Amino acid sequence: MEISKTIRKKRPRYPMPVFIWDALLERGLMEKYHGRPPYQQNDYIGWIILAKYKETQEKRLAQMLDELDLGDKYMNMPYNPKRLSR
Repeated sequence: MEISKTIRKKRPRYPMPVFIWDALLERGLMEKYHGRPPYQQNDYIGWIILAKYKETQEKRLAQMLDELDLGDKYMNMPYNPKRLSR
């Protein structure tokens, strides 16, 4: 009997638009953004840029910035970064 492997679909990689880059720098959140796992960074960018309306993009960008600033949420879900033990 052959066991089939789960096929994982790769997520598209989104380049960071200048307006997101600028917003992260303006709020001083670039380090916190880069402190998140790569999949979260990519998900945030895709979520923002794929919005149909500019107002929705702005709302999503504001949410990402607030979540990074507070550090306890990811896409409106609880986020607890793994801590390295010493």
